[in-house]
Amino acid sequence: MKEIRKIKLFANDNEPSQKVALFVRKKFEERGFLIVDDDFDLGIAIGGDGAFLRMIKNSNFCSDCYYIGVNTGTLGFAQEVSVEQIDSFVQMVCDRDFKVETIGIEEISITTADSISKHFALNEMVIRDQELNTTNITVKIDGVMLEEYAGDGLLIATSFGSTAYNLSFGGSIVYNTFHTLQITPIAPLNNKSYRNLLNSVIIPDNRVITLLPRDDKKNLLITLDGDNYSYSNVEKIETFIDQKFISILRMKDYDFSKKICDKFLK
Repeated sequence: MKEIRKIKLFANDNEPSQKVALFVRKKFEERGFLIVDDDFDLGIAIGGDGAFLRMIKNSNFCSDCYYIGVNTGTLGFAQEVSVEQIDSFVQMVCDRDFKVETIGIEEISITTADSISKHFALNEMVIRDQELNTTNITVKIDGVMLEEYAGDGLLIATSFGSTAYNLSFGGSIVYNTFHTLQITPIAPLNNKSYRNLLNSVIIPDNRVITLLPRDDKKNLLITLDGDNYSYSNVEKIETFIDQKFISILRMKDYDFSKKICDKFLK
């Protein structure tokens, strides 16, 4: 287990988050920890789920550190620590009395007529036609045909992202510790001309999902964790979970089932 001495705070700009950041900084400095701007052992996002996502992106999906979030937002599904738990959280870090969850990161390769782009995603990739017309894509798993998709778009979610945008389209909730990808259709066409899967398909790690735009529908709008990218003349998109992971700290009493109940049902 990696030693934690240097901590970086990733706080939202709003007043409540900034106040909590000052409090967290004071608590850790009193215990002899260093608050740094880079080369950190533990990153702490202070805000809502967006703050957690920005922290992961801004640190380039670092696999050599730990991450955790303090919730000053609304839902805060990705945020492990409430404001009321900060003292307990600091003690937890001092005592090294925590759980560590390994989260699989989606790796993405986008090939166009003249370029290859590489990306990571913590939550999901969404693929749509640039003009928001019908998206026509051939979907293959390890080179084997799954379907000839036609509809508004496709969402490829990680297990971590299964409770995010994926859930809005009727996708399944998957435990974070399963390193899966989930293919979730967005308004698929289903009539005598088009036959599409209407439900998600969950794919294990080390399997490659290949997406091939069909006909003249090769100009795509690709959204990665909320950031939009336009690509012209897309030949194929490949995505998988293989060797890229991050480590998230959990309080000792963390339970995924309880988190689902607390955040979505109570």
